[in-house]
Amino acid sequence: MFTRIFRRKRVDRIHLNGNGGNGKTPIIELHKLVKTYSSTAGEFMVLKEIDASIYEGEFVAVIGRSGSGKSTLLNMIAGIDRPTSGDVRVGDLAVHELSESDMAAWRGRNLGIVFQFFQLLPMLSLIENVMLPMDFCNMYTPRQRKERAMELLRKVELDRHARKLPAAMSGGEQQRVAIARALANDPPIVLADEPTGNLDSKTADVVFKLFQDLVDQGKTVVMVTHDSSQAQRATRTMLLVDGEIMNEYVARALPSLTPEQLVKATRSLQPMRFEAGATILQEGMPNDKFYIITQGQAEVTLRRPEGTDVVVARLGEGQYFGEIEVLQGRKNAATVRAAEHSPVELVALEREAINAILGESGPTRAALEKVAAKHIQENIAARREGQA
Repeated sequence: MFTRIFRRKRVDRIHLNGNGGNGKTPIIELHKLVKTYSSTAGEFMVLKEIDASIYEGEFVAVIGRSGSGKSTLLNMIAGIDRPTSGDVRVGDLAVHELSESDMAAWRGRNLGIVFQFFQLLPMLSLIENVMLPMDFCNMYTPRQRKERAMELLRKVELDRHARKLPAAMSGGEQQRVAIARALANDPPIVLADEPTGNLDSKTADVVFKLFQDLVDQGKTVVMVTHDSSQAQRATRTMLLVDGEIMNEYVARALPSLTPEQLVKATRSLQPMRFEAGATILQEGMPNDKFYIITQGQAEVTLRRPEGTDVVVARLGEGQYFGEIEVLQGRKNAATVRAAEHSPVELVALEREAINAILGESGPTRAALEKVAAKHIQENIAARREGQA
């Protein structure tokens, strides 16, 4: 039956652009994605106009509190659930437009899915569980399926247990088998929903290392996790708060913000881009924005009394500037330029927006004031050095 369905309309592999994480074309793209569920209490919106892009070769950790929409987001990408509105594109395919039969065929060939509770079939041996996706999608010959399943079990160091049933294995071992099964058809994308949620920290670290190895091999991994320490090891994090994606760089720069304040900050952001070497702030000029770098580097320079410029700091992703001027109403204390070798991308908060947020968050204001005082002293010391 499966063979007849797949031969009726072949669903091919995802087209990869080969540009890796710096490519301009995403391998996964979500546009104004909305998911609403109906209940006796009325409609509940789980995802609220999500816009997100994930690039080939990235390792993205999706984090957020329970009920924030993490698993629903993953299910949208996998086609396990369908959006109420909006688009889900994976490669060059509109996933949300596929029929159920074509969806199953496409998913089997292009996605490896790892669940929190393993989802191994208890009556099948480990090798039979790993062979199952190959059987389902009619990929490889019977002999090749067995050889490939053994090779995958070997990679997760469980080949000697190939004939055992899942019940004979520990939780960590079952999860490693689940990862091997997810790789059965050599998918370009691996989706994992809380894959370490039921494991002890040592076993979770082993499983996480397997995902890192997959990224090193060129695969794209999207992992839902509640473990912030694990998430920090991913290429980047995607933070969900009440069904909305928050800016990860704002969360990193202003860690004291509550989820509600983070939502407010993210909605007020202005994305900006400056070409290599372009001036962002000019020393002595007015400034009414607080800047956070999201991609590239910026250089902070001071003009010394004898007229020469000196670079006093190089700032990278997640670092910020403009806090002195916004907090104290001063003119720019230094010149900030995009680094000479590449453009820089930033997000900015207007003075009114950042002050409104700081008015609600005393710890954030105190932290920024401490950093501003430190930078003022560093600037004074740099100028004095030039006079020596």
